[in-house]
Amino acid sequence: QVRMMESGGDLVQSGGSLNLSCKSSRSRINMGWFRQRPGKEREAVSCINWTGDIIVYADSVKGRFTISKDSTENTLYLHMNSLKPEDTARYFCAAGGAVSENYCSDSWPHWDQGTQVTVSS
Repeated sequence: QVRMMESGGDLVQSGGSLNLSCKSSRSRINMGWFRQRPGKEREAVSCINWTGDIIVYADSVKGRFTISKDSTENTLYLHMNSLKPEDTARYFCAAGGAVSENYCSDSWPHWDQGTQVTVSS
């Protein structure tokens, strides 16, 4: 079982920025960020393979969000800029799924409990 600890959720004003982090107990594992907006199904936000050379973004966040990772610390980051009220969601970190060009798997075996991001207008 991969244990993950996420932090960084908060209340922020529209146009603001926020950083999420997720520390994994396992190295060399694909990781991703997902979110579930009110009344919506969970969706992929961004994912990265364990070598860091494949990165995928949802169209809704391209140019605003940046995924990165620190392999020495087994930590995944999501830098969110130009936040919009529609980014309000519970954000989850996941590990162990497939990542390929333009594709974040729908099936990820390891999840954290999520953190709430609320963007006020």
